Amino acid sequence: MENIWSKLANDLAEVSATAGKSVVAVHGTRHPSSGIVIAKDAVIAASHAVRRDDEITVITAPGQKLSARVNGRDPSTDLVVLRLQQPIDAPAVRWASTENLRVGELVLALARTRRGHIVASSGILSGLINGPMRTWRGGEIDQFIRPDLTMYPGFSGGPLVNSQGEFLGMNTAGLHRSGITVPSATVQRVSAELLEKGSLQRPYLGLAMQAASLPESLRTRLNLSVSEGLLVVHVEPGSPADKAAIFLGDVLIALAGKPADDIDAVQSVLRSHKPGDSIEASLVRGGAITTISLRLEPRAA
Repeated sequence: MENIWSKLANDLAEVSATAGKSVVAVHGTRHPSSGIVIAKDAVIAASHAVRRDDEITVITAPGQKLSARVNGRDPSTDLVVLRLQQPIDAPAVRWASTENLRVGELVLALARTRRGHIVASSGILSGLINGPMRTWRGGEIDQFIRPDLTMYPGFSGGPLVNSQGEFLGMNTAGLHRSGITVPSATVQRVSAELLEKGSLQRPYLGLAMQAASLPESLRTRLNLSVSEGLLVVHVEPGSPADKAAIFLGDVLIALAGKPADDIDAVQSVLRSHKPGDSIEASLVRGGAITTISLRLEPRAA
């Protein structure tokens, strides 16, 4: 037992020291947070903890400071990419797949203090849902991962690490009251787009809609299997919906072949597509079914 304990203690210390080389402290507001080095000149951090866009200080070790600015942010996934003013000497991040994680696995959360010292918190995975999760900010992460450990102040933006020292994702207190980990797949996908474009380009329709029940007589006559649709109450000028000639009073009943019985269903369809895609919308107009094609576009900044 003593040998097992000694080996475990040594392994945890080694993983913390090695993986910690890719973890930095971030001063972007009154309270410091942490970040993960994803390139020689870029860091990913928690958006809610970085309030300003420039004059940001990144601390790589005690006494070692670099200046940075925001390259792009996505509050919906609580991710922000910081561009460093000069290259950083840090090893490449080793991302791990989270597809085969199991509840009960031992994990480490790493961070850096305001003075640049590595700190750690250990625990197990207490919650895991395989499949996309919509955040309260309107974004989508690939998986729900909740570690059972103490996320001390400053841990947001730091990594969750497995026994091999690989990064499972970024920890944050900005998306869930108990603190969760944004999975590595989400971090890599979002950070790549933020580095390239400065923002996430999500498609939109340009419609304001409200739920509306379809009369039984209409459903019978049109042989509809749905009982509700979305009544169009506003069409944004110049939007994809406007260009496709969707009008006030139309009732959307399907989008891309999927029922459009509530706003969440529409958002789910949009999240599975990208700007430039063409999708079909089925509408009830003037007592008849009309099918039109929409070309999705990103919302202008």
